[in-house]
Amino acid sequence: MSDLTLNSEVNWQARVAHAFSRAAPRYDVLATAQRQIGEMLWGSLPSRAFNVLDMGCGTGFWTQRLAELYPNARITGLDLAPGMLEQARQRYGESIHWQPGDAATLPFGKHAIDLVFSNLAVQWCRDIGAVMEELYRVLTPGGQAHITTLLPGTLEEIACAWQRPEALLQTPDRARVERAIGESGLTIIRQAATVERFYYPDLKAVMASIKGVGAQIARPQASLSRNDIAAAQARFEQLRRPEGLPVSYHCLTLHLEKSL
Repeated sequence: MSDLTLNSEVNWQARVAHAFSRAAPRYDVLATAQRQIGEMLWGSLPSRAFNVLDMGCGTGFWTQRLAELYPNARITGLDLAPGMLEQARQRYGESIHWQPGDAATLPFGKHAIDLVFSNLAVQWCRDIGAVMEELYRVLTPGGQAHITTLLPGTLEEIACAWQRPEALLQTPDRARVERAIGESGLTIIRQAATVERFYYPDLKAVMASIKGVGAQIARPQASLSRNDIAAAQARFEQLRRPEGLPVSYHCLTLHLEKSL
């Protein structure tokens, strides 16, 4: 990796960590969509686990649920954002191990984890291949990873309203994710691609739902004028449904396994 590429990656990680640390105090109030998507993983978890990693744990909501599901396991919550880990530690205490770290360079030894849970985190990692390779390395033989991530098209209504498609998170498509999994040595046991749509009363509520969970849409340096905001509102209103203004999450749910 060149110095330029490395610096770019470090800067990206710093921006993500900063955004989510800022969002941490209000995250749980605004993370309705993230919670509902996470429930898609819960029913497929194994009945037993001994070393469990919540990868991209945020404020620890799922980490605590994993601790309740596996009371005799060692539970670790890992996140890139110090602010998220601080919130998690304050809420759920030290019985869970809170670990700063990056999914693409996991701070664990080989065969250290037998279950990885990760809800809407790996889309923030720009090298999906590195993430899958790390999962393969740290999982025990027979270990499992249960993951939700986002696909292209997520938040497309917001990009349309602001007329800034380039501001959307650039996620790998399903074929690229499948290729990365295959190259890592992991096996896909089950996968499903779905579109989860959530509704909000107005543009202000839409943007609060995005900013409040750290996933801000990047904007130009110039501040937005009232005309800019009014135009965005008018474009979004054209998408309104009886339930409200729609925001779409294109989700990929994965159940992966490391062969014995």
